[in-house]
Amino acid sequence: MIRLVLSALGLLVAQSALAVGPEPIWKADGFANPESVVYASQQKLLYVSNVNGEPNAKDGNGFISQLGLDGKIIKRQWFKGLNAPKGMAYYHGWLYVADIDELVEIDTGNGRVKRRLKAPGAKFLNDVTVTANGTVFVSDMVTNTIWRLSGEAFTPWLADAALENPNGLLFEKGQLLVASWGVMKPDFSTETPGYIKKIDLESRAITARFLPIPLGNLDGLVSDGKGGYVVSDFIRGNVFRIGSNGQPNLWLQLTQGTADVGTAPGLLLLPQMAENTVSAYVLK
Repeated sequence: MIRLVLSALGLLVAQSALAVGPEPIWKADGFANPESVVYASQQKLLYVSNVNGEPNAKDGNGFISQLGLDGKIIKRQWFKGLNAPKGMAYYHGWLYVADIDELVEIDTGNGRVKRRLKAPGAKFLNDVTVTANGTVFVSDMVTNTIWRLSGEAFTPWLADAALENPNGLLFEKGQLLVASWGVMKPDFSTETPGYIKKIDLESRAITARFLPIPLGNLDGLVSDGKGGYVVSDFIRGNVFRIGSNGQPNLWLQLTQGTADVGTAPGLLLLPQMAENTVSAYVLK
C-alpha cells in the first residue's frame, strides 16, 4: 500500500531515515500501515487505525489496535473487518472511524458496531472530529467535502473547492479547523502545499487560520494546549509546532508517511505508515 501511495505521489527523492528533533520516549511497532491514533480518556488507552492494504480498497483487511500509554500493544486486532480505516475520534465511549465511504461507530465497551453510516459519493473519508455536544465532522479529501453526523443524519455539510483537499480536522472554540493537503492533482501531487484553514460553524465561511502561507501536504492536526497547534506533513515527514501567533516551527523531521497525529496527557503521538510504528513524544 505504501509503495503504491508514494509512487502515485511522484516521490522520487529518498529522504534520510534519521529523525531531526527530540527523541521519542517510546516507539511501538508491529502495526500495518497505522494512520491515526486517538486517546480514549475513559479507558486510559490508545486506539490505532491500521489501513493494512491499499488506501481505497474495500478488502476487509483494515483493523483497529489497542495500545497502552506505555507503548505496549494491548490487542493488535481489537476490531477487525474494516476496509481502509483512517481518521478516528473518541467521544464518551464511542469510537468514530472514517472508512473510505462510511463512518463506523463502535462501542468501545463491547467492541461492537452500533452504526455504519454510508456517505454516498464520498471517495476518501479521512479525518474525524467531534464537537462538545457530540456532532461529528468527517473530511473527504478527494471530493473537497466535509460531512456531518448530527443525531441520525449523516449528510454533506460543506462542499467547496476552497477547502483545498481537506485532510486533518479539529473542532476548537466554535470553529472547525482544517489542515489542507493543498490543491491536489489526480496523482495526489500539489503545485502549492496546504495550510490551516478555519470554518465558522454558523456561516460556514472558509478563511485562513493564520497567514495563508503554504506549509506542506498536511495530514494530522491537534492542539498543543497552549493556544497553538501541532501539524504533520505526510509527504516530507515534517512535524510543525505552530505558535498562537501563527509562527510555524519545524519541530521534527521524520520520514515520508507521517500521518494523523494524536495527543494524550503530556504526549504527542505519531503514526508512521511506511514504518508500521507509533511513537510518543513529550508535549510541553
